Amino acid sequence: MSNLPSEPEFEQAYKELASTLENSSLFEKHPEYKKALQVAAIPERIIQFRVTWEDDKGQVQVNRGFRVQYNSALGPYKGGLRFHPSVNLSILKFLGFEQCFKNALTGLSMGGGKGGADFDPKGKSDNEIRKFSVAFMRGLAKHIGADTDVPAGDIGVSPREIGWMFGAYRAEQNKWEGVLTGKGGNWGGSLIRPEATGYGLVYYVQHMIQYASGGKESFKGKRVAISGSGNVAQYAALKAIELGATIISLSDSKGALIATDEKGITPDLVNYIADLKVKRKQLTELARSSEYKDKFKYIDGARPWVHCGKVDVVLPSATQNEVSGEEAEKLIEAGAKFIAEGSNMGCTQDAISVFEKHRKEKKGEAIWYAPGKAANAGGVAVSGLEMAQNSARLKWTSEEVDEKLKGIMANCFENCLATAKEYVPSAEGEFPSLVAGGNIAGFSKVAAAMKDQGDWW
Repeated sequence: MSNLPSEPEFEQAYKELASTLENSSLFEKHPEYKKALQVAAIPERIIQFRVTWEDDKGQVQVNRGFRVQYNSALGPYKGGLRFHPSVNLSILKFLGFEQCFKNALTGLSMGGGKGGADFDPKGKSDNEIRKFSVAFMRGLAKHIGADTDVPAGDIGVSPREIGWMFGAYRAEQNKWEGVLTGKGGNWGGSLIRPEATGYGLVYYVQHMIQYASGGKESFKGKRVAISGSGNVAQYAALKAIELGATIISLSDSKGALIATDEKGITPDLVNYIADLKVKRKQLTELARSSEYKDKFKYIDGARPWVHCGKVDVVLPSATQNEVSGEEAEKLIEAGAKFIAEGSNMGCTQDAISVFEKHRKEKKGEAIWYAPGKAANAGGVAVSGLEMAQNSARLKWTSEEVDEKLKGIMANCFENCLATAKEYVPSAEGEFPSLVAGGNIAGFSKVAAAMKDQGDWW
């Protein structure tokens, strides 16, 4: 890849997967899979287009739009759209690459992809965001479809933007189909979709806790540190509270919110934060709230990890590379026993190395790490369930969707566990490597489908 421009985020994701496969017995048992990795590392298609739109002053603005259609061996390309000034091909390739294996772990018929634009919704009016969303979909519409590519929301793309884009697609293509997920509940959206990533993250960690404790422990009584304050963080917090945990932190791009009383961050505070996010306001607003300002401290420019005191469970749920190697050491010192990524590639490679080294050395007393491609797969799993409901012209109840989500996360955990035991044997009393299990299980499923369809041989 030396002839290509530097793509640090993608290179990190690729090396993380490749090193896991190389340090397992997978290539010994299936030497042909080395070629599969070489093929799977290159996207099937990358689409780049310009997006021109008119701001409120009547001036024409232009942005870059992207869709990385990475792999369709298991089904239509599936993955979110991100509107954020940091969007570039390296980030979208890393996200799309990870998405292929995450989607495979759900057990549903979905390929992997990712897209978006270097558009910044912050500081824009609702009218400007609507105009941009419509213009973006005009550029993307000819490349997607219910049986081709089914995008969803991601950072900067809420159900509101999905609605505007769906309307633009319907007008452009003259047909109603389940081409986007995360739709409104009364026009094709699935119940539990907004909650799904956060809920699924907690369900996955619940299985980790039960396995590690021989069924004796759960979230009850656990102190949980969470980063981020978007959908994933909010619903992970609410579900963990429902299961008896105390939430001790949330955060945003400006700093960290740390609970100062024994009740922790309550559901009322989570709902207050959700309202702030809808209004595109920062957590600093809480510092001026007479109702809540005495219940937390807000630390400007900080992530929560070194400020949250004693902690049992850690759920990075903001963005990539948000836990460093040094912070990983501090979390272990703080007593953390479980860490699972609600964000994609939330831990740096240094942090993962710290966690995996501790897992091997301390065995049953160690911290246990779960990668995002397994732990946060609940969101795309319910997107897959939304696709199924659209195809059948049906709508399932919240209870039905939640039960299916619980089953998918249970199967995902068991698959990661069994695959790790098969390909990366652990010492007596040592937790199996969930990062190895997730990588190998997801990759093997994609590689086998590609081989059957002649993508490599």
